[in-house]
Amino acid sequence: MQHNPPATTYTTAPMQRPLSGEIRVPGDKSLSHRSIMLGALAEGVTEITGFLQGEDSLNTLRCFRAMGVPISEPCDGFVRVEGVGLHGLKPPAAPLYVGNSGTSMRLMAGILAGQAFDTVLTGDESLSRRPMKRVIDPLTQMGAVIESAEGRSPLTIRGGQSLRAIDYVLPMASAQVKSCVLLAGLYAAGQTCTTEPAPTRDHTERMLTGFGYAVARDGARACVTGGGALTARAIDVPADISSAAFFLVAASIAPGADLTLRHVGMNPTRTGVIDILRLMGADITVENPREAGGEPVADLRVKSAPLHGITIPEALVPLAIDEFPVLFVAAACATGRTVLTGAEELRVKESDRIAVMADGLSALGVAAQATADGMIIDGAGACALPFGSARIDCQGDHRIAMAFAVAGLRAAGTITIDHCEFVDTSFPGFAALFQQVGGGLTVSELTA
Repeated sequence: MQHNPPATTYTTAPMQRPLSGEIRVPGDKSLSHRSIMLGALAEGVTEITGFLQGEDSLNTLRCFRAMGVPISEPCDGFVRVEGVGLHGLKPPAAPLYVGNSGTSMRLMAGILAGQAFDTVLTGDESLSRRPMKRVIDPLTQMGAVIESAEGRSPLTIRGGQSLRAIDYVLPMASAQVKSCVLLAGLYAAGQTCTTEPAPTRDHTERMLTGFGYAVARDGARACVTGGGALTARAIDVPADISSAAFFLVAASIAPGADLTLRHVGMNPTRTGVIDILRLMGADITVENPREAGGEPVADLRVKSAPLHGITIPEALVPLAIDEFPVLFVAAACATGRTVLTGAEELRVKESDRIAVMADGLSALGVAAQATADGMIIDGAGACALPFGSARIDCQGDHRIAMAFAVAGLRAAGTITIDHCEFVDTSFPGFAALFQQVGGGLTVSELTA
């Protein structure tokens, strides 16, 4: 079922006060998706706390409910999943709609390739433009039969195929592709392995292990053997570091800021944004490190600091791929030049994030040059207001909308950001939390 939110516009305003306080951003989206998927395929009842009640992860929940999995209605981040086992899913009565979620479509393709029934995976207009051939190709090598229009959604996945194990070397650094192949490997005869060209988030491997399914890991290589079973467990989803990133940058660039973010997921395959900001001179302190549900978590205290431009190490790019829109804002506030290369993946996200961010930054008066695989930004420095006034079309991309909201903290005028309605897909309550800590932002909806 499609849920079309009303068109939403953000308008920035000067800070109400220096950014301060203690907050907890919503649960990690990657882990919320996977907790529903693996909980559904497990034997027994999985109880999830900290579940992200955003539209993307709710679409994953609805899809598995449509395949006969009893799942409670989320309440304050608590969800109860009554697992049906690896072979207990039932044919859905209609196509499975995943909205704007590439994670849902790509990971579910791996699971559905091993089912006995046909399924159709479909999404919104934005998702239909994103490349799915990257998962169709390895699944086809495993014996899956998938029909699509030029490698894009909707995907029709034919059931009843006998999947065979493969040893797959990923052509790109993509946790979604790696996870898709490993999840299909649960249904394949023999040992399925993936080798990635650079480290990507390892939530799937960690969570499979937590559910009692053996994953053999050796550096860039991960393997599963088909024919096992998953055992239900309790899952505590930490706060999403990708959501925390907007506040890490906000407090770094806003004068007088002192902000603490609680219970943030600190998986080492996700902390590239912290590493990059620290290289730029950010004042970020990791406090109270601990473990929750097999994932490292900590509290992060961030204070305003003068940033300087850097050449971003390519090894950190896959570890911060979702955070670059707001990192571009940090670069515009830094002294000197910041150079990003090796990030061509940004061109096939919810939007072409390189092009849309470069256009928006340029409209605000920032010296930003898009390149084929990144960006060159000449920052204005800590003593200047790098952003002027402009009206920005974020192209329905939630991370770009929030990035320009953060830019408003250092703007000489007003920034108006159109098509922000999809922010709630990943960060429900962003505007209210931004206002709570002292950020100036108003939200208006265009009603029909």
